[in-house]
Amino acid sequence: MNIQNNGYLSIEQLSEQYLNNPQRTAAREEAAGGVSFQELLHRKAEAAGSLKFSKHAMGRLADRRIELSDSQLERLEVGTRKAQQKGIRDSLVMVDQLAFIVNVPSQTVVTAMDSTETDENIFTNINGAVII
Repeated sequence: MNIQNNGYLSIEQLSEQYLNNPQRTAAREEAAGGVSFQELLHRKAEAAGSLKFSKHAMGRLADRRIELSDSQLERLEVGTRKAQQKGIRDSLVMVDQLAFIVNVPSQTVVTAMDSTETDENIFTNINGAVII
């Protein structure tokens, strides 16, 4: 192996420095708080289970002055999980007098409205509904 001293490390030097250094691995685990990869993966999966609101939905909530209580948000999540269990892709989820269109696979609320906005009671582009 011919290593030149030009200020750059060779692949071999980098491999030795980063991959074969047990002290460095221990330091990384300690910096991560001693959390294993499995634990980090589990935490990410739990965080992914919570609902997201699209920019459009956030705008609709603000425009229509809709404020969700913790209880309503929890029920919306329950309704979304029920829709997922039934294989619904795009669902209408009714919570109290509020209507939400949720893209179930991405766990994203697409839009929101209250009962005064649903004069015609017509919802399109959904393949299921959950009333909580």
